[in-house]
Amino acid sequence: MASISTAQTPQQRRANIKFAKEQDARRGKSEDQIKKKVKEVQKSPISPIWFGLLAFVVFGGLVFEAISRFVIGR
Repeated sequence: MASISTAQTPQQRRANIKFAKEQDARRGKSEDQIKKKVKEVQKSPISPIWFGLLAFVVFGGLVFEAISRFVIGR
């Protein structure tokens, strides 16, 4: 009896390749080495909320300045 199987979608194929690469990277290493690598990921020193607020202040100020120069320049 023939088994019925479905083809992988490109998304599944990419996920399988990514998983295989991660498993190959872990092969032969102890748990301490694996956990140590996970801890090396650094977070951004500024949160996205503060970054957005800073961008609004800087670029908002530039927009208001351009508008005021355009209106006053007339």
